[in-house]
Amino acid sequence: MERVKIDMEFILRASPAILYTFLTTPECLIRWFCDEVDIQDDVYTFTWQGEDELAEMVDDLEEERVRFVFEDGEDDEYLEFRMYKSAVTNETVMEISDFSDKGEEGEQREYWENLITVLKKETGG
Repeated sequence: MERVKIDMEFILRASPAILYTFLTTPECLIRWFCDEVDIQDDVYTFTWQGEDELAEMVDDLEEERVRFVFEDGEDDEYLEFRMYKSAVTNETVMEISDFSDKGEEGEQREYWENLITVLKKETGG
């Protein structure tokens, strides 16, 4: 099946520093992203409904960008979070890049919208 890249953008009230914490620490990741997580060096073991997925954090710029490459993912695929303050509105912008099967982009975007709704609640809006 053909895979396609999806880029999404969300506005949050939380600062990039807070978002960075919610993207990189187990106690915060389990509040919005996964059921469990274990971190050994740069390898994250994410657990969803009893299934483990390993991802290496390959890019880590504190308060700016986090990129994961999943062990079972396709070549050249990744999950990336970029965050910054808008110079115009002073709001925090989080951009997410992910991949999905062609034809399932809508479902993948909806999945992320649901996750970000939870993240917003956990970070105060």
